[in-house]
Amino acid sequence: MQKSVQDKPEIGFDLFRKEGLSLLGETPLVAETPEELLDDDTTPIARFFVRNNGLLPPPVSDPETWRLTIDGEVERPLDLTLAGLKSRFPHKTLRMVLECGGNGRSFFEPRAEGNPWTHGGVGCAEWTGVSLKDVLREAGLKESALFTGHFGADPDKQGSRAHQAMSRGVPIAKALEEHTLLVWAMNGEPLPFLHGGPLRLIVPGWPGSLSQKWLTRIWIRDREHDGPGMTGLSYRMPVRPLAPGSDGRGVETRILESMPVRSIVTAPADGSVLPAGTRSLDVRGAAWAGDDEVARVEVTVDGGATWTAATMTPPRNRYDWVRWQASLALPGDGFYEIFARATDSRGRAQPFRAANWNPNGYGCNVMHRVAVTVGPEA
Repeated sequence: MQKSVQDKPEIGFDLFRKEGLSLLGETPLVAETPEELLDDDTTPIARFFVRNNGLLPPPVSDPETWRLTIDGEVERPLDLTLAGLKSRFPHKTLRMVLECGGNGRSFFEPRAEGNPWTHGGVGCAEWTGVSLKDVLREAGLKESALFTGHFGADPDKQGSRAHQAMSRGVPIAKALEEHTLLVWAMNGEPLPFLHGGPLRLIVPGWPGSLSQKWLTRIWIRDREHDGPGMTGLSYRMPVRPLAPGSDGRGVETRILESMPVRSIVTAPADGSVLPAGTRSLDVRGAAWAGDDEVARVEVTVDGGATWTAATMTPPRNRYDWVRWQASLALPGDGFYEIFARATDSRGRAQPFRAANWNPNGYGCNVMHRVAVTVGPEA
């Protein structure tokens, strides 16, 4: 059973205003959000998941003096303070999903390596900042610019600042997408320290590990970045399907980029007991699809024999999640399992059973299952 953060007071989650999260790891600090707590259009900071790759850096006394360097394959290297970013470039506020690359990992069989995420390594916040595109234009990209490398102030798991806890990067095309932001605010508040404040990167639709916290440097490179989290099996998927349980040694891999389509049920909560005689059940949730769009969401209470189409609320902007709702007919009292299935704009739907097994357990988008009982519990 996963521990609640309230069961581990020594971690000091109360200092970061977290409530109801399930603790997955202490060093580094990792916690996910139960699906029923993701029932808001905009995920509250108190319910936003936590994924650190190293230890916390020292707090900064004056956020406006935080410095960011842009260097490498650029014509004009930049050394900017947070105050300078705010004054020199147009501001944007976008509501966008941030999701851990290992979300859903615990559903792989056999078990894959890493934190045992269920469906709660995700949140959808309002992020305020500037497009990285605008800053890179000011720096002037050389023709040799192919990839970014991201660097943060957090020490590694042993507390060393000589090595990066995580340093990943993206192809220049993704860096130049207008939704890729340098952010200093979350849900209208200064970016919380635990979430990378005073400055972080948000690379929407791709694994959250690319959205570097406590951002200090973006290195523009003439080749694919090779920092921690970019080599071996880290955030990489097999090019060809592997037999479950394979060690992955020697196989050809590719970088995990756009996250797969996924849907969660946020109401009712798993294990709900409904009054006897209930014959109609309102179900609601959220869906998202990485770089793609959510084409439809369907729900079933009979194991997929029949499906009910959900009504979807259009997203506010690209990379916002889709909120959906549906009304299900229940034939009588008893036990039911609700499954939600989202399909993306390329026709790819979520599976009942975890597919695409890989040693580190990335990209699992198995359908979310919620059990409810109508009438007295057996």
